Amino acid sequence: MAMKVFVVALLSVFMGVMVSVSDGFKPVDCSELYKSGETVSGIYSIYPAGDIPVWVYCQMISDGKDEDNGGWTVIQRRMDGSVSFYRAWNPYKSGFGNVQGEYWLGLENMYQMTRNRKYMLRVDLEDFQGNKVFALYSSFSVGPEADGYRLNVSGFKNGGAGDSLSFHNGQKFTTLDKDQDVREGNCAKLRLGAFWYKDCLDTNPNGVYLLGEDATHFAIGNTWLKWKKTDVGLKFICMKIRRVS
Repeated sequence: MAMKVFVVALLSVFMGVMVSVSDGFKPVDCSELYKSGETVSGIYSIYPAGDIPVWVYCQMISDGKDEDNGGWTVIQRRMDGSVSFYRAWNPYKSGFGNVQGEYWLGLENMYQMTRNRKYMLRVDLEDFQGNKVFALYSSFSVGPEADGYRLNVSGFKNGGAGDSLSFHNGQKFTTLDKDQDVREGNCAKLRLGAFWYKDCLDTNPNGVYLLGEDATHFAIGNTWLKWKKTDVGLKFICMKIRRVS
């Protein structure tokens, strides 16, 4: 069995196939996979709710920019505009997209992962000129659906991006068909995305994938205000979490 798992993992490196770990092991997240000896970044199955497998991208190796020891679970990623993120509540609840590219892990999966465990969050950003920055938060969790999948985030550490997420702390999640922000109008409809909007945003990771600067419509792009202006879309945005010991 050990040789079979090794061969499957090896093929995943060269062929890009998804890896399923040995029978009986049901990791909650990529941190558990990393601790079990999986050190190759790629697509793995995890079990946030304990029984149903969910495919996810695991970033296993540190890039040396923070205290990262590996085992990051990617919960959101934008990289080429190939997936529409202007979606209703149910897709955002369950997850959507292509795990090899752009995807959203799902609010319910995030809740199940973080409800009894402590996590940190890192947001990686890149513009169309190749500049890369990040923002790190020492605490991240998502509340239950009954409370609107409320965001809890704190402990900001600057990696050049500035803090555009603390503004959204304590907010419920809003989609085009479920308005839970504090603004009179629906921020998801106004900003063509879905997020833990307030009135409305300092960041819009799930907004329209703009090819850089575009001021045609105000604040609809996949933006991070404290690094770039509200009309500058980013080439790459990735939100990922890792278990805190």
